[in-house]
Amino acid sequence: MGDPQGQASPNPSVPDSRVPETAKEFKTEFNTEFNIGEEFGTAKRTLPPAGIVVICIAAVAVIVGIFAFKERAKPQGAGAINFVAEAEVPQQNLILVAITLTLRNTAERPLWIHTLKAQLTTADGETHEDEAVSVVDLDRYFQAFPALKESAEPPLSPETKMLPGSEQRGTIIVSFKVTKEAFDQRKSLRVSVQPYDQQLPVVIK
Repeated sequence: MGDPQGQASPNPSVPDSRVPETAKEFKTEFNTEFNIGEEFGTAKRTLPPAGIVVICIAAVAVIVGIFAFKERAKPQGAGAINFVAEAEVPQQNLILVAITLTLRNTAERPLWIHTLKAQLTTADGETHEDEAVSVVDLDRYFQAFPALKESAEPPLSPETKMLPGSEQRGTIIVSFKVTKEAFDQRKSLRVSVQPYDQQLPVVIK
């Protein structure tokens, strides 16, 4: 017997002719398993291949290396030691050295001398360093030790300002706690000129 509205009661054992075949096919075709962990939780699916990553890192490292090489600090000048005269201080195991040198400003900006130092390395590898004596004392040293005045030039002093491309020749006096024999058998003698606005000194050998 039908329902009060004249519609047949549903029967699970009887196919429902009211569900279109296309809807059944749609349900069967798209009922696939979806694993969100596999889609978004692994580096394999979120990162590029390892080879490409390595190439990119290497390229960046090369670019940084080239930039650092070009921008590295460089000395602002160059020069040469022209003449060396020495005088031994009696009974003090001390030698005075007058160094005449030429300094060139090879940069495109002024070079302003801050300090002048000399470094002596003896034959046995021992190192001695001294800062140039004050310019006002040079005449006193020359009078006491005339040998220092040989081939001497006007003093080269701190606070000297050199224009780009210019050249300055002058003499400094330093002292080392060594004998004259040790000085004459030295391994090296160099002068270090430290400008005010530069990290690296100009080293003259």
